[in-house]
Amino acid sequence: MDFSFSEREEAFRREVREFLAANNPNRGGGAAARGEGEDDLESAMDRLPKLLAWNQALVEKGWVGFHWPREVGGGGGGLIEQMILKQESGKARAPMLGLSYMGLAWVGPGIIKYGTEQQKRRFIPAILEAREHWCTGYSEPGSGSDLASLRCSAVRDGDHYVISGQKTWTSLAMWSQWMILLVRTDPAAPKHRGITCLLVPMDAAGVEVRPIKAMNGETPFAEVFFNDVRVPVENRLGAEGQGWDVTKHALANERSSIAEVTAMVNHLDDLERLAKKCKSNGRAAIEDPLVRQRLARMKTMVEAMRLTGLRFLTKQLRGDEIGAETSVNKLLRAELEVEIGRLALDIEGRYGALVKGSPGAIDNGKWQRQALTWPSYVIGGGTPNIQRNVIAERLLGLPHDV
Repeated sequence: MDFSFSEREEAFRREVREFLAANNPNRGGGAAARGEGEDDLESAMDRLPKLLAWNQALVEKGWVGFHWPREVGGGGGGLIEQMILKQESGKARAPMLGLSYMGLAWVGPGIIKYGTEQQKRRFIPAILEAREHWCTGYSEPGSGSDLASLRCSAVRDGDHYVISGQKTWTSLAMWSQWMILLVRTDPAAPKHRGITCLLVPMDAAGVEVRPIKAMNGETPFAEVFFNDVRVPVENRLGAEGQGWDVTKHALANERSSIAEVTAMVNHLDDLERLAKKCKSNGRAAIEDPLVRQRLARMKTMVEAMRLTGLRFLTKQLRGDEIGAETSVNKLLRAELEVEIGRLALDIEGRYGALVKGSPGAIDNGKWQRQALTWPSYVIGGGTPNIQRNVIAERLLGLPHDV
């Protein structure tokens, strides 16, 4: 198997490194750049002017929506170059490659594949330029893991749909201008076929957002209620009843894992530094064989993610769809997110109880935040048990009912 790059691809890598050296807002300092902490929502808001300038510089390079077609405003770049771009940005601990995170991860690809020409003209430029931000209306009370059992309904009334129901654990709903929403339009159809996807403005009459405080003290999630919200039929993404296909396409984009591997490598590098500076029984924690064993196991898992991600990339280069196999990396990342937090607090010992702002808190409470933030990564996009079911049924061919 040949993992080498062509001269043209290596030239692109050099171009990316030079750009990052000149434009990365995290260069030369800051907690994220030093590996001492992660940006929370509040610090990101404080840095918003720099982040917007960063986004604009990326847009001018054609690196936001890098692999999207040029005809919709994307960079028209290749998959290998996209991987290089994400790898180098991750190694440099640069901010995201575009600030409209959910717009770029899920909504944009969905609109490119299923949207009308009018929808592409309306929404894609605003996503690329970070003028509009999106949230996803998927999970509901009682149907978060079994997404196809959703009950939020939309009834056709002339040129509009009338939406009634609730969504929960909706990330960033408080700051989003739009939601990509799954609703049930045909209650008599099989549960996977009666679902439709709508693009809903968050300032529409009847939309109510209630923030949810997470156990790390932040409020990244919200409940969203729809009280007879009227949305034009022209805001439907795909055909009526095609919502499940749109969602599968979105989740496949979420789980491609090219950038996640580099992020995990950074976390483990930081964790190793933590183990070198924290003491356990009078010596550095890194000298504890159990700590080294746990670190080695996680590094092995990350390497497995990297190689599996290359398999995904190979399929894409051949023009094949990425399918159920992406659940493998989603499951590995879930296990890593939990274990990284656990090991960090074990390494810190009694200091592990000190959170951000506490005197004596190590790395300003970064690892406590890590240990309390894992549900957003582990649950989002499907819980570990859902991923195991997908792997068992769709990859291994095991029976659905045992």
